[in-house]
Amino acid sequence: MRTRTAAKDTFHRLSTGAHRAVFTATKGRVLGRALGMPVIELITVGRRSGQERSTMLTVPVVDGDRLVLVASFGGDDRDPAWFHNLRAHPTVRVTGLGATRTMRARIADDEERAALWPRIVAAYQGYANYQTRTTRRIPVVVLEPTADADA
Repeated sequence: MRTRTAAKDTFHRLSTGAHRAVFTATKGRVLGRALGMPVIELITVGRRSGQERSTMLTVPVVDGDRLVLVASFGGDDRDPAWFHNLRAHPTVRVTGLGATRTMRARIADDEERAALWPRIVAAYQGYANYQTRTTRRIPVVVLEPTADADA
């Protein structure tokens, strides 16, 4: 099992790196959408290292200037590292959808999650499938602009 987890983590790092390279080089014109959803680069601060960490994520719900993310990790029993990082340091940077912005992350409460989940699944049915693969309740994260958001 440990080898399988390490292999999955390695694959995730490599695929994220390749996606980021193409996304950055083309300013999001290539790989700026995946599975019908916009893609962003999320920059968090590592909870232990204090260093910036980057990951590429799909955004199933864009609600005005709010972005909704799903910490699914493909239905793994673990929360993704980016989720742990933003819990420790909720101010994040987002590149995508035509801009780079500073945003504040928060975890949707039960009521908000219940309202957002049908919209999330409507954007990509895979999220419902991911939830069936794990016993953890997959967190929904809401990103909102900060007062000092970049233009």
